[in-house]
Amino acid sequence: MNCNLASSTAGKLRLATVWLAGCSGCHMSFLDLDEWLIDLADRVDMVFSPVASDIKDYPQDVDLCLVEGGVANSDNLELILQVRERTRTLVSFGDCAITANVPGLRNRLEGAEPVLRRGYLELADGNGVVPHAPGIVPELLPRVLPLHEVVPVDLYLPGCPPSAARIRAFLEPLLRGELPAMEGAAMIRFG
Repeated sequence: MNCNLASSTAGKLRLATVWLAGCSGCHMSFLDLDEWLIDLADRVDMVFSPVASDIKDYPQDVDLCLVEGGVANSDNLELILQVRERTRTLVSFGDCAITANVPGLRNRLEGAEPVLRRGYLELADGNGVVPHAPGIVPELLPRVLPLHEVVPVDLYLPGCPPSAARIRAFLEPLLRGELPAMEGAAMIRFG
C-alpha cells in the first residue's frame, strides 16, 4: 500500500468517492462531517464524487478514493477496474464494500436469473417483464462481490455506515501521509 499521499496539485490531495451497489449511507456519513468538510476542502481537490460533482468519467491520477458498495453489475465492474487503475490508494468504504453486506444477500439465490425472476415476474402486479437492454440496463453479475475479490484494496474503513467521527479519524492521518490507527471498537466495528 502506498501511503505516501503527497499532494499532486497546488499542495492538495486528489480525492474521489465512488458509489457502487450500496444504499449511499457511507456518503451520507461523509456529508455528516459538516463544517470539517470546509477544512477538508482546503486540503483536497474533490475530483470525482456522486455528492460533489456531475463529472461522469473517472479521472486519472487520483491520490485517494473511498469506494462505497459491492460490485453487483457490469457497470460496477467496469468502474472499479478503472478506479483501481487510476488511483494510488483505494479504500473499501463501509461494510458493503468490505463484505458485500446487504446487497450480497442476493447471493443466496445462486445467480442473477433467480433474482430477476423474483423481482420482475413473481412480485409483479400485472404483466412483469425482466429488463434486458444492453448498454442501458447493466447486466447483473452472478454474485455481488466485495471490492477485494475484484481488485487489490489498500485500506478498509468498516461500518454500516462508518460514523462521521470514524471517517474523520481515518482521513486525518492519511492527509498527513500516515496510516490511520485501525484499532479499538470505535474504528473497526462492523455494522
